[in-house]
Amino acid sequence: MQFPDLSIETALAQQCGGTLIAGMDEVGRGALAGPVAVGVAAVDTAVAQPLEGLRDSKKLTVLQRERMAIAIPDWAATAVGLASADEIDTYGLSAALGLAGRRAWHQLVSTIGMPQGLVLDGNTMWLNAAPHDLVRALEPVDTRVMLQTKADVTCCTVSAAAITAKVARDALMIELAERFPDYGWASNKGYGSVAHRSALNTLGVTDYHRKSWNLVPEEIQPKLL
Repeated sequence: MQFPDLSIETALAQQCGGTLIAGMDEVGRGALAGPVAVGVAAVDTAVAQPLEGLRDSKKLTVLQRERMAIAIPDWAATAVGLASADEIDTYGLSAALGLAGRRAWHQLVSTIGMPQGLVLDGNTMWLNAAPHDLVRALEPVDTRVMLQTKADVTCCTVSAAAITAKVARDALMIELAERFPDYGWASNKGYGSVAHRSALNTLGVTDYHRKSWNLVPEEIQPKLL
């Protein structure tokens, strides 16, 4: 198993001439219900050491992720931004991911100041897809950005960001499951399990479903304005 470290963050710090480096990742992209969530975590690479237990969040059990989510704030500054199902329907998935990322970035910068570098998971600058009218009041991404595929596997800050976002989003879906128990969100977290799809076919969508994705039969598909 590959363990993330701080080598990419340290290299970015050397390039940009500052030691405060952040990592960012998204979760919830493929869910049928609930928001997309973007996590960001920042450390001072001059003094930080890799946090024991960090892994690709998908390789951790629920309990391991929850334990790491408790430990991470003592190691890094963190923030999570959300974009709702309604925003996904209105602006599209890519724009919603960018919006959630900009909201997370705004929270982080408002707390600790502007990091000198950002490791962004993936191979596209998806932060730039955020709707301009919704991000005017948010802190700009005024820093050097490094795109890194599979960064949650190799970079400690991105791994920490992904775990933080995953645990926060899962907790929200469990809370929503108490109001909408028939969809199984406590276990499937809004993803397309058999039970979830079956409930959609019989009960239709809720306000937390991504209605533009045509999730239900045409006769009960809501008309989007």
